[in-house]
Amino acid sequence: MSLLPVAEAQARLFALAQPLQAEEAPIAACAGRWLARDVLALRNQPWADLSAMDGYAVRAAEWPGPWRIAGESAAGGAIPAPLAPGEACRIFTGAPLPAGADTILIQENVTRDGDQLLASDDPLPTGRHVRPSASDFATDDVLLTAGNALTPARIALAVLGGHGRLPVGQRPKVALISTGNELVPPGAPTPAGSLPSSNAAMLAAMLSALPCDVIDLGIVPDDLDAMTAALKQAASADIIVSTGGASVGDHDMVRPAFAQAGGALDFWKIRMRPGKPLMAGTLDKAVFLGLPGNPVSAFVTATLFLLPLVRHRAGASAPLPHTTQARLAAPLPATGDRDDYLRAYRGEAGIVSVTSQDSAATAAMAMADCLILRPAVSAAAAAGDTVTILPLAR
Repeated sequence: MSLLPVAEAQARLFALAQPLQAEEAPIAACAGRWLARDVLALRNQPWADLSAMDGYAVRAAEWPGPWRIAGESAAGGAIPAPLAPGEACRIFTGAPLPAGADTILIQENVTRDGDQLLASDDPLPTGRHVRPSASDFATDDVLLTAGNALTPARIALAVLGGHGRLPVGQRPKVALISTGNELVPPGAPTPAGSLPSSNAAMLAAMLSALPCDVIDLGIVPDDLDAMTAALKQAASADIIVSTGGASVGDHDMVRPAFAQAGGALDFWKIRMRPGKPLMAGTLDKAVFLGLPGNPVSAFVTATLFLLPLVRHRAGASAPLPHTTQARLAAPLPATGDRDDYLRAYRGEAGIVSVTSQDSAATAAMAMADCLILRPAVSAAAAAGDTVTILPLAR
């Protein structure tokens, strides 16, 4: 099986399963999720012509007065009576203008004597300090479109549009399986030959920023029957993720166990460094991802495949990670026959590649706040050259 380009592998991964069905969720449970349908406004905003300042509602054509103060309007109060000619209404920020008024004379620019009012500033234009009805949005306007992430600002917009619940993609259930005879749980003693199991904790932390539910099925030994049983147990999830055992060694049991569990392999081995031995397929209704066991490889492949897959299944219209351009602070060598994803950080002079790019160098990985994307067979890059980077969450 030839090595698959990253972009083609991502497209094939998304094709393995559609986004999950929509559900109606209360606003309090919508943050960070993706809309399943367009959201229309159920009301006008503002609901009426409102004052943007404290002052007096008057007719601009009657400047400079005098006006007789005939009433008051406050936000949340009663609708003020219409103004007769020569009348003004005391008004506060956010309050509706009385019928007949078309501008706001702010309180700093008036001379008041009892109920009599005179302007002490330049002529008033119509509409000054007025927020016109429906100037933000009107009933039946499309406020938000399907596939948009519900950011805090978009949630505020939906609420102002009259919504208390929104149609969102369901939260995918993600089952994590760690494989390897050498693994011990986090915090357990590590006798010679053992290794703390860090991948599940790392992946759970990466997934914590996404709307999904993580199920950690623990450590599975390098045993065909045990791995097969673990995969069958995980098949009720929407996404199954294993780390380790995806290569071709005598103790790599993920691929044969996946077949024995009834899985259908779609692709295996990606044209990238690190992370070549990634595999993907389906098991019952779940999408399966077999990530490499080295923490750096697992981190990079999770960034490029697992997190986008969760976004896709949760309903995101643009699930792939965002990239941008930056300048190198130091030169980089030419690349080989695979795309390189170099761990790096943003320094004062530009992007700096971390010292060790070994797939087991977790101390160097922890320094990184971005990945440098270097296509296969790229020429050497000099300091000051522009490169593509993928910012990482911190």
